[in-house]
Amino acid sequence: MNLKRNETEESLSRRFRLHEILIALINQQKDLELMDDGVQIFNNPTNRSEKYDSSKIIERNQRIIKKYQSLVRSAIALDALLESEKYDIND
Repeated sequence: MNLKRNETEESLSRRFRLHEILIALINQQKDLELMDDGVQIFNNPTNRSEKYDSSKIIERNQRIIKKYQSLVRSAIALDALLESEKYDIND
């Protein structure tokens, strides 16, 4: 019972640490964008009758998702490095 509780506490601790690392990485970003819902109106549309281009919105959202995925992978890598520092190689 105590072993299960310790595993749960460690999991919550790691999750909190990952969250904190991710927030720190996000805070360092100067040009972090949010995804569009497809209703964005571009400043200079090529065709004045069309207010938005859905393919551009999709491409932009994909680029934004890749940026967030990169931040999450970086947070996981940093957490793993922090975790490895806890254990001595001789243990």
